[in-house]
Amino acid sequence: LTLPARLFAASFPGERGEQAAFRQLAAWADFTLVIAPELDGLLEERCRWVLESGGRLLGPTPEAVRLTADKLALAKHWRRQGVPTPLTCRPCKCALPYPVVCKLRHGAGSLGTTLARDAAEQAELVKRPGEWVIQSLVPGRPASLAFLIGPAEITPLLPAWQHLDSSFRYLGGAAPIPAKLAERVQRLAQRAVECVPGLLGYVGVDVILGDAEEGSGDVALEINPRLTTSYVGLRRLAQGNLAEAMLQCVQGKTPRLTWQPGPLRWSADAE
Repeated sequence: LTLPARLFAASFPGERGEQAAFRQLAAWADFTLVIAPELDGLLEERCRWVLESGGRLLGPTPEAVRLTADKLALAKHWRRQGVPTPLTCRPCKCALPYPVVCKLRHGAGSLGTTLARDAAEQAELVKRPGEWVIQSLVPGRPASLAFLIGPAEITPLLPAWQHLDSSFRYLGGAAPIPAKLAERVQRLAQRAVECVPGLLGYVGVDVILGDAEEGSGDVALEINPRLTTSYVGLRRLAQGNLAEAMLQCVQGKTPRLTWQPGPLRWSADAE
């Protein structure tokens, strides 16, 4: 990888060396954008390192990461706030009608997500390593919307379709989507982020659009408190610098973004 002269890459000799170097760089930098999976608290921990080092996060607080990375806690929070989301519970705590979706409670993306068609399948699936939750299967079309979130303003980017295979594995996305459907995505996704304190910078929301034209069957699925693969497509469609807009938003300024008409498709490999 060849980097421009103004950039440099740092390598870390082992876990202890990583933390020391990370903290040093976070204290030195104007902002730190942490790109890490939510798995095993990796993202939350590194966000905490930034703050403990006196650095400035270009992203959500550790507390916001903890809430959004926990599928069970987020579902409960959304329900208390009136945000429509699928019923989600521990396998031993409730009985949902089959089929159900089995997910890692603290998984990243669709890692480990599997459909259970009956109780026997569910019992086998939740024996796998990790803490599992089950979720009602909601029919519809998956979509996503990323936001740039500042101290006082939430700027929606461009709603996009999500392409998944039969195992819920993310294959890529496409944008733009028809205007009326885009309005439904934005209306729901904005409600989903507005009720979560501590979100900042680039944040993605996954939703499902149901069959009802007025949106009564639409549900929010997840919040991704980090850069998502959609950034690759959005960056190509944006007429302006998306990273600069992120910095402006975090500093309390209003980013001015316009979009090329598209259409554009991208893969899970960010191509």
